[in-house]
Amino acid sequence: MGSFVITKRTNGEFQFNLKAGNGQTILASEGYSSKASCENGIESVRTNSQDDARFDRKTSTNGKHFFNLKASNGQIIGSSEMYESASSRENGIESVKTNAPDAKVNDQTA
Repeated sequence: MGSFVITKRTNGEFQFNLKAGNGQTILASEGYSSKASCENGIESVRTNSQDDARFDRKTSTNGKHFFNLKASNGQIIGSSEMYESASSRENGIESVKTNAPDAKVNDQTA
């Protein structure tokens, strides 16, 4: 089972990573000024990850593949790592869809 890991950046912002059951990070958030905003971001991932249209599939200038998960307002709520192939990126998207809805929250700032 996956988990959302909440951490605090050196600049004081909160962020979360969605990790698969094997511990690999499959989605990383932006920085949030408050823990409550970070927790709202997690709930947004749970909701929006179930709509394939919310995944924005991209290719970087160096040819690597990645995706952004967007909220209904178009704001990016999480970004993936870089993948060597489009099929690997699709596997990453499927992993987010599978893990996000029931992932437990591991708050490492408490």
